[in-house]
Amino acid sequence: MVNDSDESSLMPSWLVVYIKGICMGAADAVPGVSGGTIALIVGIYERLITAVTAVTPRRIRAILSAPHPHYRESALAALRTIDIWFLIALGAGILSAIITITRIVHAGIVSYPAITFGFFFGLIAASAWVLRQPLTIDTPGRIVAAAGGFLVAFIVSGQAATALGQSLPVTILAGAVAVSAMILPGISGSLLLVILGQYEYMTGTLSMFVDASVAVLTGGSFTAIIETGTVVVAFVSGAVFGLFSIAHAVRWALERYYEATFAFLVALIVGALRAPVVRVGTRLSSDAGTGWTPSTIALFITAALVGVFVVLLLERAAGIGDVDMRI
Repeated sequence: MVNDSDESSLMPSWLVVYIKGICMGAADAVPGVSGGTIALIVGIYERLITAVTAVTPRRIRAILSAPHPHYRESALAALRTIDIWFLIALGAGILSAIITITRIVHAGIVSYPAITFGFFFGLIAASAWVLRQPLTIDTPGRIVAAAGGFLVAFIVSGQAATALGQSLPVTILAGAVAVSAMILPGISGSLLLVILGQYEYMTGTLSMFVDASVAVLTGGSFTAIIETGTVVVAFVSGAVFGLFSIAHAVRWALERYYEATFAFLVALIVGALRAPVVRVGTRLSSDAGTGWTPSTIALFITAALVGVFVVLLLERAAGIGDVDMRI
């Protein structure tokens, strides 16, 4: 694990944080690996939790009052308390990676669904295995929580894309739910998007938004950027809300009902294993009209084994199996 004290003196501290943000964003962009896991590996997890939970309505009001000279000192104090420059540098790194990685992932989903979703399946399965190591489901409360988590993910994974659709309220909800998992080691926000049936839609929309933005700079139309930008803004709005509301609720649950909440989260991951399988079947049926074939199954399993290997490497680096999520 890398600690902040180990940062190179040859590199500005903001750049170090930005690079760590890139690592987190790369993990957040794919289902199965959590940005919180990477934060642990690079040694900024505690600082991230402290900064995020320091953001309160009172401090937000103080910051918004900064233009008034009488409140400027309190605004600066609030900015220092929430570690604003750290959050900005980290957020910029996360955003840079997500824009890049989701573009690659979406291309993989379109062109190589069996390989891409097989890789996701391996990431998800290995993450569930790693996280279950310190978990014992030996009380009625934990059994109920685990069963609930599994059933929610398993049922929603097969029905969400059709039932929820792609409206702006759903996009806001998806952003709020996905970002709430970002700060938890082992729980992937992208995985929650897969469960909700929004992952392909959001990665595709983000890619189109970037393309439209580049096109505008070269004289293109604003129409495409407005259409896709509306979705991106809705998702980000939901993410901001989720980061400072749902994430706090999850933390509260982990602090007071750790075992049951942890059982629910791990079972949620297990139930979500249905999602990649369903998505591959849907893709193959709609694109090629073939469905599962022996060669497709072989590709899926091979990619899944690669995903398992990646997660086990990360687990070895971070010691995730020994991590207590009571933060």
